[in-house]
Amino acid sequence: MTSTDNTNHTAGDGGSSNGTAYATTSSVTGLAREIDGLRRDLTEILPLKARLDELADLVTKLADATAVPAGVGIVSWLDLPTDPPDTALAVLTELIRWMEVVYLRYSDAARTLPECWLWHPDLVEELLWLMDAWCAAYHDNTAPVSLAADWHDRYRPGVIKRINTTAGRCSLEAHQPRDTDTEPDDSGAPVVPLAEAVAPIAGWWATHRRDPAPHPDPAHLATAAARRRPGTRR
Repeated sequence: MTSTDNTNHTAGDGGSSNGTAYATTSSVTGLAREIDGLRRDLTEILPLKARLDELADLVTKLADATAVPAGVGIVSWLDLPTDPPDTALAVLTELIRWMEVVYLRYSDAARTLPECWLWHPDLVEELLWLMDAWCAAYHDNTAPVSLAADWHDRYRPGVIKRINTTAGRCSLEAHQPRDTDTEPDDSGAPVVPLAEAVAPIAGWWATHRRDPAPHPDPAHLATAAARRRPGTRR
C-alpha cells in the first residue's frame, strides 16, 4: 500500500510538472509572436508619424501665411468712421491716385466710369475694395499668382460691369438741384422701403410663418404708391 501510494504520487507530480512546463513554454511562444507583430506594426507606423509631422508643419506655415492681423481689414466707404473728419479725404486721395496709376489704364474702365462717380457712394465702395484686392495681389510678397489672376479675370470685370449697369448713363446734370415745387429732392441718404412694417412681419415670421403673411395696410399701400411716382428715389 505504501509503495503504491508513493508511485501514484510520483506519477501525479510528474504530470503536473510537465503540464506546467508546457503551459509556460506555450505562453512565452505566444508572447514572442505578439512582440514580433508589434515590432512589424511599429516599423510601418514610424514613417507615417514622420509624414504626419511634415503635414502638421506645412499646415502651420500655411496658416501663418494666410493669417490676417487682428483689426486689419479693407476700408468701407459706406461705413467709414466720421472721426477724425479728414479720414474721408485721405481715403479718396489714395483711391484717386490708384485709379490714375492702375484702374484707368484699362480702356473699358476709363470708358465706363461716369463723370459723377464721386456722387455715387456705391461706386466709391466698389472701387475701394477693388483697390484693396489689387494691393493684396501685388504688394504682398507672399501672395500667390492666383490672386492677381482673380483680380484680372473676375474682380475688375465684375466691378466695371456693375458700375456701367448702375451709373453708366448718369451725368453731373442728374445731380443738379431739382424743382422742389414739382418733385421732391430725395437724393440724399437712402430710405429702406416700408421699414414701418417690420413689427408685423417679424411677428408673423417668428410665430405664424406657416400662415399667409399679414396684408399691407392702407398706409403701406400709400407709401409704396408715392415711391413709384416718376422722379422719386426707389
